Amino acid sequence: MKYYHRAVLACLLPLVFLTGCVSIPKAIQGNAPLPQQDFTRVMNAPSLYVGQESRFGGKVVKVTNHDNVTRVELMVQPLDDGARPILGAASLGRLYADIPSFVDPAELTHQYVTVLGNIQRVTPGKIGDQNYTFLIISVTGYQRWHLTQQVMSPPMPMDPWLWYGPRYGRRGFIDPWWGYAMQGPMPVQTFLSE
Repeated sequence: MKYYHRAVLACLLPLVFLTGCVSIPKAIQGNAPLPQQDFTRVMNAPSLYVGQESRFGGKVVKVTNHDNVTRVELMVQPLDDGARPILGAASLGRLYADIPSFVDPAELTHQYVTVLGNIQRVTPGKIGDQNYTFLIISVTGYQRWHLTQQVMSPPMPMDPWLWYGPRYGRRGFIDPWWGYAMQGPMPVQTFLSE
């Protein structure tokens, strides 16, 4: 009986380690248990959130370098459980993320990023000819995400003939001598990775 428990434990323990959980990169984890991520709530009453740690992400629209500060204009999108911007999600608004060092604009322009920092204030600005109120965040960490594409091959169907029977003209089935014949294009999944 003693060995039975060990055997069960030996089988279940690797499963615990293999079950993946989404982790947030260290650069954007922050010190607060739950940094502020609700951009709409912050923009409705920004003075209530001044000084609070926040985490926002989205697509970089413009990067401007000033003396010892790089200002990133970010089109904010909702974040998933891993603090990645959700691709295809509607814009929640825009903010300025001030990074306290030089960052090459070519490195960030039109890329997806998540920024972590303290909310400073709001400032008037323009998007094209339209007046807009931007939230300013003093960045303590940021993560640039890479747009990755992966071909999603469908599961192979069961061959009713196994290794014998008719071979020719049966498209879409496993054929041990001729391989797997696809019926159409394979879907491509696009996602953000570190």
